[in-house]
Amino acid sequence: MKSHRLNLAVAGLIVTTGITGAGAQQVTNPSAQSGLDVRALFASNCGFCHGDGGRSAGRGPQLMGTQRSDEFIRERIKNGKEGAMPAFGQMFSDSDINAIIKYIHELKPEGHG
Repeated sequence: MKSHRLNLAVAGLIVTTGITGAGAQQVTNPSAQSGLDVRALFASNCGFCHGDGGRSAGRGPQLMGTQRSDEFIRERIKNGKEGAMPAFGQMFSDSDINAIIKYIHELKPEGHG
């Protein structure tokens, strides 16, 4: 039942943000070389659960200062966590995920760079 509610929440988020079908592909699949705006990608796809651009906890944990390995983060983004986080493996390319991991590692408190 939790998984069903999560799917509904994600679907509602997609509808309210206006990201659908081909539009989602255009927003989330450009390579890092094509000028991917990882901050915007994070805000539109991850910010619903990871507050303040990942700097604070929300429905999901704070990501700033994480002690998790890059491989753990990569696998979590790709495969999600049942009842907690949807899988984004079909939505993000490997270069997108690498850019997200770099973004997470570079997070600083607001106003500090």
